[in-house]
Amino acid sequence: MKVIIPGGTGQVGTILDRALTAEGHDVVVLTRSPKGERQVYWDGSTPGDWIREIDGSDVVINLAGRSVSCRYTQQNLEAMMNSRVESARVVGDAIAEAARPPRVWLQMSTATIYAHRCDAANDEFSGLIGGDEPGVPGYWAYSVKIARNWEAAQEQAVTPHTRKVALRSAMVMSPDRGGVFDVLSRLARLGLGGPVAGGGQYVSWIHDHDFVRAIRFLIGHDDLEGAVNLAAPCPLPQREFMRELRSAWRIPVGLPATTWMAEIGAFVLQSDTELLLKSRRVVPGRLADAGFVFDHPDWQTAAADLTLRRRRGGRGLEPSSH
Repeated sequence: MKVIIPGGTGQVGTILDRALTAEGHDVVVLTRSPKGERQVYWDGSTPGDWIREIDGSDVVINLAGRSVSCRYTQQNLEAMMNSRVESARVVGDAIAEAARPPRVWLQMSTATIYAHRCDAANDEFSGLIGGDEPGVPGYWAYSVKIARNWEAAQEQAVTPHTRKVALRSAMVMSPDRGGVFDVLSRLARLGLGGPVAGGGQYVSWIHDHDFVRAIRFLIGHDDLEGAVNLAAPCPLPQREFMRELRSAWRIPVGLPATTWMAEIGAFVLQSDTELLLKSRRVVPGRLADAGFVFDHPDWQTAAADLTLRRRRGGRGLEPSSH
């Protein structure tokens, strides 16, 4: 199987590239800074030699987009919007023009598209799309707008021979350095992994092995198209999420942080408090209905596995084929 991964040099792309290559698939990564024979240059917005890789491929998994780990200035928000929408548009154009188009196009999206809420979980059927919630910072609506426009760029692409799936992914947890699990673990080990602003906001997540398994599942199920939530079935409040993470690292306490303390921390890390304060209570309705079973459905066992793999100094075993 030939798999093309635009924007595949980040954490999630590295996880997929590693797993799919280990299974014997031909994986080609499209990147602005190619290194090695299986990486091909593209700029994320205009046609180029890379379109030859799309033609004749089996699967496209588009992960391209500016990182959300930054200050949410107007300039950065616009860069997030443009990089996501333009990359989806140009990938759609390449698929539409291919003589032998891929059979499936998996387009990265985000669980952030759902409303900030703690009262009920958001699935694909009855979940509330965000953007007009009362009592939250106004700029949070722009993140939802980015997600909606991102998905719209895929929906509007005319690709009659290619099935399209929008991956509304929660945070992918892996022991790789520089990823979100690494950052949160570092805070926990420093004793800073306590509740933020009370810790009632929900955290949605997915174990890296389950993420790869879900991608495989979606590739193989021709009846699944449209938006699909990639999140473990048991999101939990942030205070409990961090308590379990501290327990996995055997750290007895974690200092709590107020909203203003979180603002200072986010500024120092050049990140944004939306990533900490927005309640993302998202569950995988369509995956569950289709028969997908998570190997790591709860955070306690997932955190224990990730911590063990990190202690062993590596990524751990490659995802199994089941």
